[in-house]
Amino acid sequence: MAEAIQKKLKAELEKYTQMQKDVSKSMSARQKLETQLTENNIVKEELDLLDSTNIVYKLIGPVLVKQELDEAKATVAKRLEYINGEIQRYETLLKEMEKKSEQHREVLSSLQQEFQKAQGLAVGKV
Repeated sequence: MAEAIQKKLKAELEKYTQMQKDVSKSMSARQKLETQLTENNIVKEELDLLDSTNIVYKLIGPVLVKQELDEAKATVAKRLEYINGEIQRYETLLKEMEKKSEQHREVLSSLQQEFQKAQGLAVGKV
């Protein structure tokens, strides 16, 4: 009986470990998005300082190409909107993962208790 519980415990521990790795990856991706958000906010602030007489260039590969100021502002605004949406998606994903992780912890705890009881009964029989 203790061996069956031990197998369940081991399988649940592997699931929990994988869940922790997934949480770590998602948090890393979210941090990258936060960095991109900060960078794009700085670009937006800089573009807001310009007027229509200024010339804006866009880097395409190794070449700088002229770009209209309004077009550049629109591009940055869309990028900010997309990044904010992705951050919200990761927030939701991380909350769901945290709930699942908590469930795995509870199952692990109960399996450990069962295993200890089973070991105690086995020791008592010897």
